[in-house]
Amino acid sequence: MSRGEIFIISAPSGTGKNTLIREVLTSVEGLEHCISHTTREARQGEVDGNPYHFVDRQTFNSMIEEDAFLEWAEYNDHLYGTSVEEVDSRIERGRDVVLDIEIVGTGRLLEQRPEAHAIFVMPPSYDALVARLTDRGLDAAQAVTDRLALSLWEIERYGLYHYVIINEDLDRASQALAAIILEKRHRVARQEERVEGILQDFRRLSRPNRS
Repeated sequence: MSRGEIFIISAPSGTGKNTLIREVLTSVEGLEHCISHTTREARQGEVDGNPYHFVDRQTFNSMIEEDAFLEWAEYNDHLYGTSVEEVDSRIERGRDVVLDIEIVGTGRLLEQRPEAHAIFVMPPSYDALVARLTDRGLDAAQAVTDRLALSLWEIERYGLYHYVIINEDLDRASQALAAIILEKRHRVARQEERVEGILQDFRRLSRPNRS
């Protein structure tokens, strides 16, 4: 069985990354979302394991010391990390995984796993991101200002990524993300085991035409 592949998805806050991930998990079979650990508090409606493993800083720091993370980074005064177990337990079973990671973490993970595929999701414009951050009602005015400033820093680093998706329309954006994942699955290296099985079947069952 061929190993699964890692798909990193990053985006400025408010770009619709989580919705996009949910859409592609529904539309692409055999794709799994690896849940990150974080020290931030759960928001209303969130529980441990959805959308994060919520831990305190002491626990997180212990995991760093134990080399339990493929990558970790601090973002908006909170720590986020992707555990080795979350990823490797899946890709070793041939499952493709989606990782929701910020810019710094992406750089660190690509150093550890250069074969991973990094995808950056962008808003269609500054005004569109302002509207999304304001309309969702999760942040105070100063927090929105801070997130917009951080978004500029993030967008300036899009060159770290292999793909860019501009999330102007959710359907088109989710189709683009699914296409990237499916293209990787249909490379010869991923299909070789199955192709060899089909070839053996043809060799076994085909007979020369003697007429």
